[in-house]
Amino acid sequence: MKVLVIGAAGMVGRKLIDRIGEEPEILGGAIEKLFLVDVVKPDAPKNLADIASCKAIDLAQAGVAEELISERPDIVIHLAAIVSGEAEADFDKGYNVNMKGSYMLLEAIRAEGQKQPYKPRFIFASSIAVFGAPFPEKIGDEFFTTPLTSYGTQKAIVELLISDYSRRNILDGIGIRLPTICIRPGKPNAAASGFFSNILREPLAGEEAILPVEDHVRHWFASPRSAVGYFTHAATLDLSKVGPRRNLMMPGISATVADEIAALERVAGPKPVSLIRRVPDADIRGIVDGWARDFSVKRALSLGFTAEKTFDEIIRVHIDDELGGKIGG
Repeated sequence: MKVLVIGAAGMVGRKLIDRIGEEPEILGGAIEKLFLVDVVKPDAPKNLADIASCKAIDLAQAGVAEELISERPDIVIHLAAIVSGEAEADFDKGYNVNMKGSYMLLEAIRAEGQKQPYKPRFIFASSIAVFGAPFPEKIGDEFFTTPLTSYGTQKAIVELLISDYSRRNILDGIGIRLPTICIRPGKPNAAASGFFSNILREPLAGEEAILPVEDHVRHWFASPRSAVGYFTHAATLDLSKVGPRRNLMMPGISATVADEIAALERVAGPKPVSLIRRVPDADIRGIVDGWARDFSVKRALSLGFTAEKTFDEIIRVHIDDELGGKIGG
């Protein structure tokens, strides 16, 4: 089996590759060749280095998608994207990377299949941002997508393409609508949702964090560990059970900022909580107000997707996976 991971140097990409390295048959079989690409050169798992090809590429550049697909990977996992805040700030860059690059990849698959039969499993990292207000109290599987950001629009366009290309038997695709991933390891990024992780990650490391919104702001969350689980499960799932609606909201936890902070205190005590400083930011609040807050994810659950059930679990995952089981500061 040949596997292509696009966006392999990103946070979810790195964790997914580490998971594949730990269990090389987790995607459904032995891997013959592993292609890892991103705008910066990804690292291969040490035990799979002999079968891994790692390259720095720009998917939106002419000929790049065709070169990747010429290897005829059996599974394509597409994680690459410009994040929400950056896509909103730079209209051209957002559409070039998030929409154009994805379309060129799908078209490369179609062209390859016209040479000789070829129908890969295509797994796309979509987003909660495909939904736009006004929202019901809890969004169900039948709720329509009316994004209110450029990022959400770009993701929704690719979702429609995946459903249509799957209907036309060009590929076997599924869109994984990710909750906001929390706690993201590393440094803050340009995502408008970054503060949800920042107010936990930095205090757990003994550092101050800025909270730009009110405590009652509610959102939908899952851990990086759960995110990896969505993609590994999607690789082996019988997609005939998904039907023609190929894009699924993933399980998660609906929680307020106050819930996050309360969980932080339960797990780590009052000291980390004291490091959170409230500095209101109207621009961030305006973006967050357009996001969904709670979901009913019966379809995903019925298909075997899982996530944490409490925010305490999310915090403990971060402490175990990123801090060696110890709290800093």
